[in-house]
Amino acid sequence: MVEESIALPESENAQIRELHRMLQVGSPALVGADGERLTLPTAIFSLLKDIVRNMNQGRAIVLIPENQQLTTQRAADLLGVSRPHLIKLIEAGELPFQKAGTHRRIFLKDLVAYQKRRDAARKAALNQIAKAAFESGLYERTGIPEGGQDE
Repeated sequence: MVEESIALPESENAQIRELHRMLQVGSPALVGADGERLTLPTAIFSLLKDIVRNMNQGRAIVLIPENQQLTTQRAADLLGVSRPHLIKLIEAGELPFQKAGTHRRIFLKDLVAYQKRRDAARKAALNQIAKAAFESGLYERTGIPEGGQDE
């Protein structure tokens, strides 16, 4: 089941909506067929809630262990970039990799760490641009788009 995309069948929409509702108010426990109750650890309960929330929104779920090695194509797909761009990141030393024979492999944990650094840098750059625009008074000269309204 790991690394296999899991989508919600149409026939189970009502069940997933009910499960989503219950996870918002219920206590984190599993109950076995014999009535045995097992309290879920917080991390597992949070993960379960996130999985159900995404499936409730029609998104497929893929579980990948963090020590999983990815091909460059799979890593590029997860980042939303082309494979040649990913290779440039590897060659620039921005993304660590391992060799499996002649092929490059990337640990998921390294890919996620890179993604977090990239996203933080993007956010900082956008904040800096917005701050500079605000300080130069550009926001005051910006009109409200047609059909829009001032908040």
